[in-house]
Amino acid sequence: MAEWKPKVLVLGIGNILWADEGFGVRAVEAFHQAYKVADNVTILDGGTQGLYLVHYVTEADYLIVFDAIDYGLVPGTLKLVRDDEVPKFTGAKKMSLHQTGFQEVLSAADLMGGYPERLALIGCQPVDLEDWGGPVTEPVRAVIPQALAVAVDLLREWGIGVEARAPGEIVPPLLENDIDFERYERRAESVAHLS
Repeated sequence: MAEWKPKVLVLGIGNILWADEGFGVRAVEAFHQAYKVADNVTILDGGTQGLYLVHYVTEADYLIVFDAIDYGLVPGTLKLVRDDEVPKFTGAKKMSLHQTGFQEVLSAADLMGGYPERLALIGCQPVDLEDWGGPVTEPVRAVIPQALAVAVDLLREWGIGVEARAPGEIVPPLLENDIDFERYERRAESVAHLS
């Protein structure tokens, strides 16, 4: 009899068009570039898909979500919220339409009987959500490696295989069409310097 392996989803949500609102997407992209995972792990850019994510969530036994959350903390502060506390976004103000949409995704998954057994939200306090087309700010960008370390610790705690990629390993991009960090945000920074 084959050993049961939980289905794991590592998900980044947010909108890269609104500066720090892109934290979740940039974090999951960085995770994909930095780590190899077991074959029972899916790494997904959920962007602003809202209820379209229900299918992925209901299939996941364990779920990690990266997102920008206004906890009222110092900008760039990371906060880990787990299991039953996640849907409440404890102490957080709603920042965007996608955040409300993700609470609805969790509610829909629960109603459909497919709520994850384990759930973790790695939230980052944003600096700027008003800079349309602007890059993730430096305080938020600086904590992405720390957010990835939190995710790796969670996966290992859950018994999920994860290992650092070899230096120089060629990794296909998670985000296509010039919206990955190197192309999109570097271009935005160049445009800002020309202004």
